[in-house]
Amino acid sequence: MVAEVLSNVEWAEGQAVTTRLLVGDGAPSVLMAHGAGTNHDHPSIQSIAGALHAEGRSVATFNYPYTERGSRRPDRAPKLLECHGRVLDWAKGVMGSPIVMAGRSMGGRMATMLAAAGADCAGIILFSYPLHPAGKPEKLRVEHLPDVKVPMLFISGTRDPLCDLELLDEHVRPLPNATIHLIDDGDHSMRVRLKSGRNSDAAHSEMMKIANGWLEGLNP
Repeated sequence: MVAEVLSNVEWAEGQAVTTRLLVGDGAPSVLMAHGAGTNHDHPSIQSIAGALHAEGRSVATFNYPYTERGSRRPDRAPKLLECHGRVLDWAKGVMGSPIVMAGRSMGGRMATMLAAAGADCAGIILFSYPLHPAGKPEKLRVEHLPDVKVPMLFISGTRDPLCDLELLDEHVRPLPNATIHLIDDGDHSMRVRLKSGRNSDAAHSEMMKIANGWLEGLNP
């Protein structure tokens, strides 16, 4: 039986977001952030959290303020970062250290921005990092990545419209603390086409095998 704890975490005076903690006893623990079009209850987020927890780790997920309000329009980055940082502090208190930050798309980008600004974590897992907006490869989101000093794992699909593979090779692969794993035929949601010879469940299993293996290899 999974030990699940729901909490409200105050990130600003009078403002709180919902968190869900899956309790484990392995290290490192993981704080998982959702993407722009989902919330922490979305099946994609909970399936990632469940697969990480299945290896014995504590895993926490949380809402950003806009999803807590029921909105689909993300808050501006400063508010997202303030909330994310406060939840990270809460996670350290309930799960202890070391903690790895993880995030899908926008949530992963916020995690890297926090780490670049000095937030304490043992590493970062980026599921479908949004290297640039769809159709706008010139608007790269990489300027802060050299300031991230902890190990980073980038798991991206080869058909992701938010991650041009040539730009990934040019701007991310040279970073000394970056590891890249590509999911063949995966889109931004890691869905694959039938003509790829496998289904999306198989792609998800590959993604989580890579993520869990990378976590096991960390020495925080």
